[in-house]
Amino acid sequence: MTVIKQQDLIDSVADALQYISYYHPIDYIEALGRAYELEQSPAARDAIAQILTNSRMCAEGHRPICQDTGIVVVFVKVGMQVRWDATLSLEDMINEGVRRAYMHPDNKLRASIVADPAFTRRNTRDNTPAVIHTELVAGDTLEITVAAKGGGSENKSKFAMLNPSDSIVDWVLKTVPLMGAGWCPPGMLGIGIGGSAEKAMLLAKESLMEPIDMAELKARGPQTPLEELRIELYDKVNALGIGAQGLGGLSTVLDVKIFDYPTHAASKPIAMIPNCAATRHLHFTLDGSGPAQLEPPDLSRWPKIDWKPSPESKRVNLDTLTAAEVASWKPGERLLLNGRMLTGRDAAHKRIADLYASGKGLPEGVDLRNRVIYYVGPVDPVRDEVVGPAGPTTATRMDKFTEMMLEKTGLIAMVGKAERGPTGIEAIRRHKAAYLMAVGGAAYLVSKAIKSSRVVAFEDLGMEAIYEFEVKDMPVTVAVDAEGTSVHQSGPAEWSQKIAAGIPVKQR
Repeated sequence: MTVIKQQDLIDSVADALQYISYYHPIDYIEALGRAYELEQSPAARDAIAQILTNSRMCAEGHRPICQDTGIVVVFVKVGMQVRWDATLSLEDMINEGVRRAYMHPDNKLRASIVADPAFTRRNTRDNTPAVIHTELVAGDTLEITVAAKGGGSENKSKFAMLNPSDSIVDWVLKTVPLMGAGWCPPGMLGIGIGGSAEKAMLLAKESLMEPIDMAELKARGPQTPLEELRIELYDKVNALGIGAQGLGGLSTVLDVKIFDYPTHAASKPIAMIPNCAATRHLHFTLDGSGPAQLEPPDLSRWPKIDWKPSPESKRVNLDTLTAAEVASWKPGERLLLNGRMLTGRDAAHKRIADLYASGKGLPEGVDLRNRVIYYVGPVDPVRDEVVGPAGPTTATRMDKFTEMMLEKTGLIAMVGKAERGPTGIEAIRRHKAAYLMAVGGAAYLVSKAIKSSRVVAFEDLGMEAIYEFEVKDMPVTVAVDAEGTSVHQSGPAEWSQKIAAGIPVKQR
């Protein structure tokens, strides 16, 4: 009889979450390395190089791949012959493992979970509770898959109730462009077909836990209709030309996974959930012999890529920046930022808006005139760090505040990830400002450009407080210029035409 000890489960969950915070799955790294070798878009190739360099740095330094260390999702298969030596419930044991992982003193992870989601949105401070899916199965072992899902990719999840005769391919190709680049491609698409509404979503999420095997599948050829569909969607989604970080290029997805389930004759539920550049998941089995033993991956399997700024990059002094200089920047131009910038994301923007609405204005010590704001929620520092991993968050969430910020504060530029929506772009154009894009999925690499950090306002917001960073050669790309031209529109349009013309396809 298998007896699972409480401490073994807690330790295993904690160890697994620490492990996936700094080790990419090797299948993802090898697939991304192949994409880098094939990529012909200079902007996309540079972005992939940053992601791969960041990945190796994190693996060596045991620090998070992304500043968004995710909401924890756990799939549990409990063998019906398993017995327990425990006083806590299964959920409580898993959540205790999450708590210990995220509060680990040598690699503290960012707490992103908020309770009372409709109202106060109070941070739970330890990233609990996890989302747990439990299944009773035959056998005498405990199988667990642990994942940490970032908000940028989770927010792009899509669901539809198709008619039975509707085309799955048509729906996917119509929907993927609507997801924008906030999910940090290139990554994976998980698709669930059938069941009921909630079952389709669960299938999509669970499919993302599968290893990337598209190269092997294409090499041997499809053997089932679902495999044929996977290949068709992989090829056609990549032909959209969205590319790494949405900048235009050959690789938008590294794999497409599909799980299906019987459904009602009148229904065809379909769900699609992307995995981002911070793909993080791990499977382990407990058999009563102790906690899971997690072997470090072989770092020699990482591509030998050491990203360096392009010699063509222009250095910008943030401390002397003027509106005229911002107006001179060109779409796609690469910049290296130097000097002081302020940070602020969702909660800080909302609080600033409320302060202006009440007639109070900006808090003491916050001056945004001729300044740049960085949309970021950093990880807490450890050891001798100035700041923990500090990659950008999705900029489109700040679009609703952009007009207010540009009109009232004197702000002249913003840094985030992914595209800006029509509202944000129009505000940028009207005020002759600019939006700069940093690479999502390169948080540890970006943090090395931050030389000092201090909280200047809203300390109670934790990682969403307003910080002042002093940066040296922080790499960004001009994504929206003062005229409102967006590279997230022009890049994919250019590369979809090139792919349709067959120019890059020959080398894929």
